[in-house]
Amino acid sequence: MKRKLTLCAAALCLAVLGMPAAYAAAIPETPAAPEVCYPTSVSRSEDGTEVRKYYDLSTEDDPAGIPRSDFEQDGFRYTLTDLLKQELPEYENRPHTETVSLESKSKDMEAVLALLPQEREFITEDGLSGVLTLQLDTVQVEPAGYGSAAKAVSATRTYPNLAGQDTAGIPKTIEEDGRTLTLQGIDWRTDNTASVGGYALGDRFTAVATYTGTATSTYVKGYTVTADYTGTVSRIALDRVRYVAIFAGTPLEPVVEAPAPEESPARFHWAVLLVPVGLVALAGAGIGAALFLRRRRESEEGGDVA
Repeated sequence: MKRKLTLCAAALCLAVLGMPAAYAAAIPETPAAPEVCYPTSVSRSEDGTEVRKYYDLSTEDDPAGIPRSDFEQDGFRYTLTDLLKQELPEYENRPHTETVSLESKSKDMEAVLALLPQEREFITEDGLSGVLTLQLDTVQVEPAGYGSAAKAVSATRTYPNLAGQDTAGIPKTIEEDGRTLTLQGIDWRTDNTASVGGYALGDRFTAVATYTGTATSTYVKGYTVTADYTGTVSRIALDRVRYVAIFAGTPLEPVVEAPAPEESPARFHWAVLLVPVGLVALAGAGIGAALFLRRRRESEEGGDVA
């Protein structure tokens, strides 16, 4: 029996301890109150019977933060009668410069300007648009890149009156237009006309040597044209909302003060003098009675002695 009582007590303790957590879980979280909105302007009618408060909010603002409670001002009590909503178009403009870049096959300015219209419409990254004008003093033309080309070149040299077909005396390279050409081949030709004193000198040879090489040249692949367009860009944004809170005014009841009682002319009160006189008389009577009692007691005491 004692053990059962102990188990019941433990179970009861656990239940009591778990109650706050369960109670807390059952209570829903209170939503945060909306942020209070403040008017951008306030107007009041001449007779004071109407007050209008204007709130210019963004689309992200919560209009629940607009105060709606009654208030008192200048002898009137104002009560909200209407809340109007208006879309506010917001005009925004600013100067803008746009730099364009394009490719051209020629650097001739006439051909370049043909690629650039005098006016162009642009839209900025944040949504403003406008027609901008070309600034001629900003037009620049730069090579877009260079390429190279190689071609074979050749040259010949003639070496006459050679005793034999010996290549030792034939140069292996020559210079041609600043390029070094290499001996590619020799065409040997026989020349039997050579003689001295009417006697033939024997076979003579002429070597026609051919030299070859490579000529490399560079060229411009194209041109890059850059230019600036300037002007004004603008937009009309519908990201503002105006709320108009209209309050009707009722005059407050004036507090009527009771008139102060009129003061009567000052009069002399004889009771003021009678009070001290009465007090003096009363004091005299008391003293007289005390003296009378004292003498009577003395006389009685004297008769007893005789």
